[in-house]
Amino acid sequence: MKKSAQTREHILQAAEKLFSEFGFDGTSLREITHEAGVNLASVNYHFGSKKGLIQAVMERYQRVFMPALQEELEFRVARGGISTESLLSCFVRPLTALEDVRADGAEVYLKLLGFAYSEIQGHLRRFTMNRFGSVIQDVFRLFVQANPHLTAETLFWRLHFALGTVLFAQVSAKALSEIARADFSDPTPENLMMQRLLPYIAAGISAPEMSLPETSMHKSEALS
Repeated sequence: MKKSAQTREHILQAAEKLFSEFGFDGTSLREITHEAGVNLASVNYHFGSKKGLIQAVMERYQRVFMPALQEELEFRVARGGISTESLLSCFVRPLTALEDVRADGAEVYLKLLGFAYSEIQGHLRRFTMNRFGSVIQDVFRLFVQANPHLTAETLFWRLHFALGTVLFAQVSAKALSEIARADFSDPTPENLMMQRLLPYIAAGISAPEMSLPETSMHKSEALS
């Protein structure tokens, strides 16, 4: 590997480590350059800005995860019988594939994704949609198809609530497993975590459409 490529990789690894621990806002370029053993000019040369570096860190995972997810969705559509739970199962292999990026790839990616939402990294959403928007749109379209009783707005909220549940379960997996071992004498509770999680999330996504609160109904009537 050429020195320039090595420098870029060192910066990415340092940024990924610090971002996943302290968040994007909580990590400075000075801390990243210190961790990577490079100067600020190297970051600007390879990534242009901190936003460019954030996008590059996320893309390392997205370029593995998104194509794998697209394959799973296409396979599911070809088999037919689309349901909420079957669509959720399409995410399992792509998350596992992130172990090819690094040993704890799925956990790191979900941590980064959590920070992207909690810190409102709007540039990252635009970056992701520009490169993988078709996959994301396919995901939403298929969930709409599997839940014709729900409005698009309800699905928007429920899918993001589901994502929050997954983020919590992933980043808390070690603590939850320790509690389960102590309380239920289960030697390997982590082995069944995903099987327990998917039906729970699917039930929440596909629950009946909520009725509008009375106050909201009055407002709608007043506007009509």
